[in-house]
Amino acid sequence: MKLVEPTMAYDRQIQAFRQEFLDAGSSTDGSSSLKRFDTTRQWLDYVEQFKSPETTPTGYVPATQYIYVRETDGKIVGMIQIRHTLTDGIRYAGHIGYSVCPSERRKGYATRMLEQTLPLCRALGLERVYIACAPENEGSRRTILNNGGVYEATAYWPERDRYLEQYRIDLPT
Repeated sequence: MKLVEPTMAYDRQIQAFRQEFLDAGSSTDGSSSLKRFDTTRQWLDYVEQFKSPETTPTGYVPATQYIYVRETDGKIVGMIQIRHTLTDGIRYAGHIGYSVCPSERRKGYATRMLEQTLPLCRALGLERVYIACAPENEGSRRTILNNGGVYEATAYWPERDRYLEQYRIDLPT
């Protein structure tokens, strides 16, 4: 498994990932709104904007997008996004958002993907990260706890009209 920033070299795999979520009617958390874009090029252009504070769209924060690729067959099994800072509006969701293909869930990918992402967060200068999950999402809760997550609170996110469990992961120096 490898964690890499997406490029056009993964066009076919990105579209397959997107289509699997569309077919399943599942949320693509941590994918920089992939479901909204018909082409990989449009999506990559959108993702590129977040790499610099100067080009990040108003109301958002700089972020880095990654894909989690199974090297044996090149399939993208997950996506994960690191938000470099938090604002009041983004604090509910936390620094990290992620999702795993519906057909690849319950195989430990999310836990390993998050584990590989934490050193990247530390390299950004973060001493701790905040991650949230829906109270009914047992798989995401286990992923967070398996990576040292500590429950902080359940908060109401008015923008999305939902409750989220919020966790903290302290990053080693």
